[in-house]
Formats: sequence, C-alpha cells, structure tokens
Amino acid sequence: MRGRIEGVSSPREVRRDYWGVVLDAPDAAALARFYTELLGWETTREEPDWVTIAPPDGVAYLAFQTAVGYVPPTWPPVEGRQQMMAHLDFEVTDLDAAVSHAVELGAREAGHQPQDDVRVLLDPAGHPFCLYLGT
Repeated sequence: MRGRIEGVSSPREVRRDYWGVVLDAPDAAALARFYTELLGWETTREEPDWVTIAPPDGVAYLAFQTAVGYVPPTWPPVEGRQQMMAHLDFEVTDLDAAVSHAVELGAREAGHQPQDDVRVLLDPAGHPFCLYLGT
C-alpha cells in the first residue's frame, strides 16, 4: 500500500505502520477483556469508550468502541435483520480445547456450523468469530 513503511524490522515500540480492526460493542471494555483473555494479548490503550489490544509483537491490533444502540449481527444471516459485516478468524491446533476456552470466557457456539474443521462462535457482544484447524 502506498504511504506505508516497507521492509521494517524495528521493535514494535518504534514502529509506525500499525493496522487493525475495530469492533462496535455495547461495552468496549468488557469486550476487550474477553479478547485479551482469549488471545493472551495486552491492553495498549484504554479510554472510557475505546480500548485497544495487541499481541506482544507485530503491528496488528483489535480495538473496541462503545456504540450506543449497538445491535448484534445475526448468524446465519436472516433477511431484514442486522447482517454480519465482518468476522475474525483464529487458527488453532486443538479445536475442541479452543472452543471450550472461548465458551469458558463467555462466547457461545453458533447454532449453524457450516464446516467440520471450523467452529463459529459468538463473542459476548454477538460478533461471530471462527476458530479453525490449521492445515
């Protein structure tokens, strides 16, 4: 992409080529806590209605913003209801253990599971995310 730093191998703290995904939620801090525990990431920024988490290395992050009137998406899609705009995918080596961990933290398994090696879960705010077995 034009305007981005190329070939950087500097430590994370001095990088300036971050990218991320922002999820709306009824409570940004609560959803950030869920993903921090799920992924083992750390909080890098916290404000009343905004929280950013990131892995200890790399330049990707997840951010969460409190959205008044938030409506969770439906999975699978239902005509006339809030549609999923995006979802997160996480590769795992033990699908059953990863699903159990996510459920312990507050996720729930979606009723519709389209593939045997993928599990669709809903985070505490209702965002679908997938855990899948790497090949």
